[in-house]
Amino acid sequence: MKTLTIEWRHYDKQGETCDRCATTGAAVKKVISGLNAELEKKGFAVTFTETLLPEELMDQSNLLLFNGVPLEQVLDNAAAAENSCASCSCLTGTDTSCRTVEYQGVTYEEIPEELILKAVQAVLASDSP
Repeated sequence: MKTLTIEWRHYDKQGETCDRCATTGAAVKKVISGLNAELEKKGFAVTFTETLLPEELMDQSNLLLFNGVPLEQVLDNAAAAENSCASCSCLTGTDTSCRTVEYQGVTYEEIPEELILKAVQAVLASDSP
């Protein structure tokens, strides 16, 4: 059985994260819970890791990795960027930018279930048992 490892990295301050990251986290957890049985039938075990980041590593916040590869590298025509995040700015007390993902001309501040599913499908297609 092959393993699909999904890691979600996000800023954490005393158990709190920004609104964007919270939405991404909920989406990735929902996708994983819905796919576990289906992927097991295809010969994949799914592991999920949540990595809490300090402020010094804010540039990695809201990063999804699939077998160690960032989502924007898994998907064709995707790129990482960043923009100002009011929620993180409240948590840090300074003007803070967060990662975004640009995919097919759309900028995503929160990573939606659809992009996560596309990334999972791309990884499975490139690593079929």
